[in-house]
Amino acid sequence: MNSPMTEQRDQSGAPGSLALLTDLYELTMAYGYWKRNMLDTEGVFHLTFRSNPFDGGYAIAGGLAPVLDALERFRFDSHDLEYLAGLRGNDDHPLFEEAFLNYLLELRLECDIDAIPEGTPVFAHEPLLRVSGPILHAQILETLLLNLINFQTLIATKASRVVRAAKGDRVVEFGLRRAQGVDGGLAASRAAYLGGCSGTSNVLAGKMYGIPVNGTQAHSWVMAFDSELEAFEAYAEAMGNNVILLVDTYDSLQGVRHAVEVGRNLRERGHRLAGIRLDSGDLAWLSKAARAILDDAGFPDTLIAASNEFDEYVVESLKQQGAEITLWGVGTRLVTGHDQPALGGVYKLSAVRRPGGTWQSRIKLSEHVSKTSNPGILQVRRFDRGGKLVGDMIYDTESPPGDTPLMIDPLDVTRRKRLPADAEWENLLINVIRRGERVYDPPPLEESRARVFRELERLDEGILRFLNPHEYPVGLEENLHRRKTELILSRKRNGRKGELK
Repeated sequence: MNSPMTEQRDQSGAPGSLALLTDLYELTMAYGYWKRNMLDTEGVFHLTFRSNPFDGGYAIAGGLAPVLDALERFRFDSHDLEYLAGLRGNDDHPLFEEAFLNYLLELRLECDIDAIPEGTPVFAHEPLLRVSGPILHAQILETLLLNLINFQTLIATKASRVVRAAKGDRVVEFGLRRAQGVDGGLAASRAAYLGGCSGTSNVLAGKMYGIPVNGTQAHSWVMAFDSELEAFEAYAEAMGNNVILLVDTYDSLQGVRHAVEVGRNLRERGHRLAGIRLDSGDLAWLSKAARAILDDAGFPDTLIAASNEFDEYVVESLKQQGAEITLWGVGTRLVTGHDQPALGGVYKLSAVRRPGGTWQSRIKLSEHVSKTSNPGILQVRRFDRGGKLVGDMIYDTESPPGDTPLMIDPLDVTRRKRLPADAEWENLLINVIRRGERVYDPPPLEESRARVFRELERLDEGILRFLNPHEYPVGLEENLHRRKTELILSRKRNGRKGELK
C-alpha cells in the first residue's frame, strides 16, 4: 500500500504524483536546460552525506522503497501545470513559457538509478544513490530524492543505536504524537522499524507497512475512574488478552501492587498480566523494586515496560544501572532525530556528456574540504575478510580498481590503506531503475530490518560505540583521487568551470 509520503490525492480522491514536491529552483534550472536546447545532454548525480549522524560511526541506508514508489508515479498533470502557469517573475510576466509547460506534461523519466539497498550500513562520502540520464530529468529529481532518503536514513540510524543500547530487549516506537506531521510520523515509524524497533504505536503505519503495533493505556484512563484499582480491573475486563497496566499515575509501587491484584483475577479467568509500564521517576530504582514485587507475588514472567524521553544514551545508562526494564517505549527523541534533526544529504553533479561525446568529470569546490565533491561515475566497493568488513572504496566505473587497490582518505591525503588481495568484495550500488522503469523490487521491510542486524555484526565493535567511535575506513581509489586532485588544481588555476584540458 502506498503512503501519504508518496501519494498525493486530488479533490476526487484519485492518487496523483509528487512532481511538485520540489524546490522552485529545480524547475527554473529545468526550464534553463530546455531553453538552451540541452535535452540530449546527460548528467550523473550522486546523493551523499558528509558526516555520520549523531557523531556516530555509521548510518543505515533508508528510504529507497518510498523513492521507487514515488518515481513510478512521477508525472506533471494538468492541475500541476495550471498552477505553474500562474507563477510570475519579478516583471509580473509568466515565469515559464507555455511550450515548456507542455513539455513537462509529456515528460516521462528516462533516468538510470543505482542505489544501496535499505538496511545497509553506510558511511560519510559514499553515494547512496547514483542518478544518470538526461540532465533535465536527473536535476528535477533532486529535492524529492533528498527528502525521502535523508529523513528515513536519519531515523533508521537513530533506531539502530537505541536498539543496540537495549541489548536484546524489545524497543517499540511511540513517537507519533510528537512527530513532524502526518507524513513525518508515518515515515518515522517505517524507518524506526527498519532500524530495528520491534513495533510501533502507530496503527496506520502498522496497516500500511505490516509493522507490529503495541499499546497500553494513558493516565487519562486511570484518572477517569474513582480509584486506580477500579481502572485496572475495568481495563483487564475489556482487554483481557492484552493487559499491560500503567502504574505511575499516583504512586508507582502501589500501582504495581494493584496490578498484582488484577493479575491474580486474570489468572482465574484464564488470562495473564502481560506487563506493567513505568513512565516517570527514578526508573532504575523503580523497575528493580517493581520486579521484586512481581516476583514475590508469583509473576516472574510479567514484563516491565518503560517510557520517558529515552534515547540511546538514557537506555545505555539505565542498563548499566541494572534497570529491570525489558520493553522500551521510545518516542520524541527517536522520531525527531532529537540531537541531529537532519542528515545533511546532498545531491551533486559529477559528470556531463554532450550528444555524441564522452563523459566529462565535474567537481564542486569549497573552502571546506568535506564539501568538495567527488567527480566521475561512482561506485562503492565493500571489502570483507573473514566475515568482517575491512573498508569501502569509492571508485570511478570508468577506471575500476586493480587486484590490490590503494584507497586514500578524501579528507586527509596522508591516510592511505591498501586492501588485501585475499579480501572478498561486493559493489554496493545496484540497478534499481533503467530508463525510467523499475528493475528492482525491494524486499519486504522485515527482510531489510534483518539486514541491519546481520550487517552490523560485520563491523568492528569500536565503530558501533556511541562515544568517540572508531572511524571505518572509507577512501577514494587512487586513480579517482588523482583525477580529483587534477581537477581541483585545474579549477583553481584557471578560475573557471569546465573539463580538464
